[in-house]
Amino acid sequence: MIAAEGLGKRFGEVEAVREVSFAAGDGRVTGLLGPNGAGKTTTLRMISTLLVPSAGTVRVDGIDAAREPLAVRARIGALSDARGLYARLTARENIAYYGELRGMARRGIEESTARLAELLELGPLLDRRTDGFSQGERMKVAIARALVHDPPNVILDEPTNGLDVMTTRSLREAVRRLREAGKCVLFSSHVMQEVAALCDEIVIVSRGTVTATGTLDAIRAAAGCEDLEDAFVRLTGAATQEP
Repeated sequence: MIAAEGLGKRFGEVEAVREVSFAAGDGRVTGLLGPNGAGKTTTLRMISTLLVPSAGTVRVDGIDAAREPLAVRARIGALSDARGLYARLTARENIAYYGELRGMARRGIEESTARLAELLELGPLLDRRTDGFSQGERMKVAIARALVHDPPNVILDEPTNGLDVMTTRSLREAVRRLREAGKCVLFSSHVMQEVAALCDEIVIVSRGTVTATGTLDAIRAAAGCEDLEDAFVRLTGAATQEP
């Protein structure tokens, strides 16, 4: 479970996130939805311990991220907005390297790689160098790398951004299977159809703060709209540039 309470982040005079509070439960998919500039990526980076909050707290499975960041990192798998892979390594080697960084034994890495190859349809790609991979292929390897240690909490920052239809469908199915496995899945997205199809809970942020939380039906009811996109526009207002 991931819980943020009163989360805030300042960059000099810029207040990117202020008073963000929400909880993402186990066995559920929670969508973080907001326009550019809403503070989604900054929020996910604080939860992932990549940024230190200026205010508030993050707890992952009850562990305070500020006090025990290494313990929190062991319990999360995070796909950030930076997808860089080692181009001279194969997909298998990229995944194994991150497994080794996590302190996994070789046998465990091999078993995890096989499981993730099936989950993400990576089989034909495993022993190819990632140099020259398509964006979708690179995304799959990056997700496998983040999940190699089988974390109970999964954070995905716009995982389907720029992907083709078939790869997007494949990744959506992978998210559903992670939920079925009891994982806490927290992801950000700009795609309303994706959020509506996947999310058990939705957190809408605008101008650095939460403007609405709840199920799809609750969000639409709060905005007085039948369509999620219309509800989103009503609850967020004008977009700004993402910090």
